[in-house]
Amino acid sequence: MADNPGAVGKQIETLTDAWTEHAPDATFAGKTLAQFKTAVKPSLDARAEIKDRDQQLAGFRVDRDNADVTSVEVVQQVVNSIKGDPNHGENSPLYAALGYVRKDDRASGLTRKTTDETKAA
Repeated sequence: MADNPGAVGKQIETLTDAWTEHAPDATFAGKTLAQFKTAVKPSLDARAEIKDRDQQLAGFRVDRDNADVTSVEVVQQVVNSIKGDPNHGENSPLYAALGYVRKDDRASGLTRKTTDETKAA
């Protein structure tokens, strides 16, 4: 397995281009240029497939992100409905199960700053 697939692809491309330009009729390692291209074709095909799949994946991510905009709005509407429901509300186990802090469990927000003088007393 190659340590750097990107470098291998570049090396195949460079070798093919140079061989085609400078010695198209020569034989190296017992292979003609056509035989070499046939031998490395699976590697090049796999790279092309990966590139296509990466582009598809990018498109799927855009589709997901666009769908998430609507989903977030719907989720927020349902959460707000739960908060306003007289049978559930902000103190219900349902609200807590959604990951929110129940109203009765919230801290008051009051803090008392400590100073060096109050620590000494």
